[in-house]
Amino acid sequence: MSAKAVAATAKKAAADEADIDARIYQSIFDGVLNHRLTPGTKLPEPELCQLFGVGRAVVRRVLEKLAYDGIVVLRPNKGAVIAEPTPEETREIFEARRSVERMLVELAVQRANTTDIEALREQLASEHDAMHRFDQPSWATLASGFHMRIAALAGNSILQNYLKELVSRCSLIVGVYEPPGHAPCEHAEHAAIVDCIEARDAAGAIAHMEAHLRDLEERIETSRMRGEKSLGQLLGIIGQATTRQAARHGN
Repeated sequence: MSAKAVAATAKKAAADEADIDARIYQSIFDGVLNHRLTPGTKLPEPELCQLFGVGRAVVRRVLEKLAYDGIVVLRPNKGAVIAEPTPEETREIFEARRSVERMLVELAVQRANTTDIEALREQLASEHDAMHRFDQPSWATLASGFHMRIAALAGNSILQNYLKELVSRCSLIVGVYEPPGHAPCEHAEHAAIVDCIEARDAAGAIAHMEAHLRDLEERIETSRMRGEKSLGQLLGIIGQATTRQAARHGN
């Protein structure tokens, strides 16, 4: 085999490895954002290997990345669990998030164009639809997605990456402490922020974002919500497989 062919094979193997890592990481990350994986949920390596069809080295690599991002905790000789923030960490995370989103929304006001505003309006319509379907998982995903969409409009990838970590950690907090029946974000508050962005009202957008995040923090309680589902169900893998199997039998 030529040196060029060897290099191409190695490059493809590295890309495939990165894709597998990203798929596992995103499944766990989405489970946190959708509040299926609540703090304290165990992530046994053998079960993750079986669910994703990979070896332990792959799973450990992904868990280490999740631990670096503050999403899981690696306990010596006990395995990984979804991180469980303390009240002090909760205060610090919300404090950091308010600071980051204040800068992001100000930049978004400066840089968003008409097409961007239309996309935000479409996001709001999807939120509204999910709310009226009482679709909590979609609601949670869209609520987090709204903040990440504004971050993207700001055009600062460093701040955007900071926010991604903070949003995931806030989702952990909501999964533990927020009382049931609440949206992670209130739709009307999102709409007010979009109105200010469209009007090029930076001060108003910052004020609404600040009030919005403080309101979310104030709704936090110390009650804990935990389910009795399997890891596959919490990750949404078993449910998806069951749905596909049912569809095949129905055809």
